[in-house]
Amino acid sequence: MDEKIIRETTQRGRDFLKSLCTAENEKDHGDYKTDQELKLPQPPLVKAPMTENRIDLPRNFESLNLQDNLLDLLTRRKSSRVYTQEDMSLLQLSFLLWATQGIKDIRGKSYATLRTVPAGGARHPFETYLLVRQVEGLLPGVYHYLPMTHQLELLQPMEDREALTALVGKSLCGQGWAAKANVVFYWSFVCYRSEWRYGMHAHRMVMADVGHVGENLYLACTALGLGTCGIGAYDQKLCDTTFQLDGEEEFTLYSQSVGTVQAKDEKAEKAFYSFVEEQGL
Repeated sequence: MDEKIIRETTQRGRDFLKSLCTAENEKDHGDYKTDQELKLPQPPLVKAPMTENRIDLPRNFESLNLQDNLLDLLTRRKSSRVYTQEDMSLLQLSFLLWATQGIKDIRGKSYATLRTVPAGGARHPFETYLLVRQVEGLLPGVYHYLPMTHQLELLQPMEDREALTALVGKSLCGQGWAAKANVVFYWSFVCYRSEWRYGMHAHRMVMADVGHVGENLYLACTALGLGTCGIGAYDQKLCDTTFQLDGEEEFTLYSQSVGTVQAKDEKAEKAFYSFVEEQGL
């Protein structure tokens, strides 16, 4: 790519972040009002179910052997890219879904949800989709999480495990290691859910909010003895098509693999990063 184009693209990214600063924008748009301030109808707090194929998720989290020492969790938290491909339980997946988007309470009749993660204005503008490869009690396939009822809905079963593994790899831009995960989380951004309140200032906060979700998944996986890795490289069009998103009002924003790991697999991790020593980095 032309160096000038690279510099210009990089600068546009920096300018985009700075342009979202409310104080700066208010100098030029002092009369600007959001749809909430204009008293327009609020969008739904969550996406409506897409199918009738719903699965109740267990909530007996007290039976999980969770590590709950915060200092220990923070010390052991890391990105894991080597998975053993042993079975993961449905209860473990249920806990991960609750830890990242679970609803604890509702304010008003339907004004806002209070969840296990923070979000600007309690808008929680994300939906959770999954590609499930190896979870006890679940058919392999494409799923959508329903946080209001703590259920999963099956969007598309995929009995051909090789095809599913290939889909995971392609959706993550050829990252074959991630295709060995038990399940991959994909979060979409439902734009107007945040824009209704924050208007043109919504998008900067959304980037921080998705980080809150990802870190909760890291800590929850660490507590369960599972491995996870945040992934920013994904095929936008393929992901949106796979999860039946329109790509405009709702589109894929972030992904994270989750899999079973050995307690201490330093040899495998070292092999994964062998290029560091080979290149003298």
